[in-house]
Amino acid sequence: VVLPHLKGRLLDIGCGANELVRSYGGSGVGVDVFQWGDVDVIIDDASCLPFDDSSFDTVTVIAALNHIPNRREALAEIHRILLEDGLLLITMLPPFISKIWHKIREPWDADQTERGMQEGEVYGLTRKEVQKMLEYAGFFVQEEKRFMLCINTLYIAKKRKSR
Repeated sequence: VVLPHLKGRLLDIGCGANELVRSYGGSGVGVDVFQWGDVDVIIDDASCLPFDDSSFDTVTVIAALNHIPNRREALAEIHRILLEDGLLLITMLPPFISKIWHKIREPWDADQTERGMQEGEVYGLTRKEVQKMLEYAGFFVQEEKRFMLCINTLYIAKKRKSR
């Protein structure tokens, strides 16, 4: 659901095994706080990324925004590194569904068994929470697409034009 929206240089935050970057035909970098085997850059904090201003055309946070304890600061950092006409793509389950999903996947999900939930992480975010955080960080939601039996949402956001 995300691949058709990718353009230019890609940064995938919370990349896990880095499958999105490897599937994308363009230039891309996958970052994560944990080495899942094929992460390009290990970071300590998504609100302090080692990249220049306006250096990415697309930034993705796939099923990971809820796992970033300082979400607002991370979104501000994404705003900094994203080009003016760039895209921010976020996917997110609502809290109730996320909690069930994590429980179902627990027996075979390394994220659950090796790392677990850390302080500040939450099980999913509501639509209102995502929209409010994006607005606060200087983005507007251009489009929302429901997928996975309409329980997951892709948020396609752009920077608000500065005056």
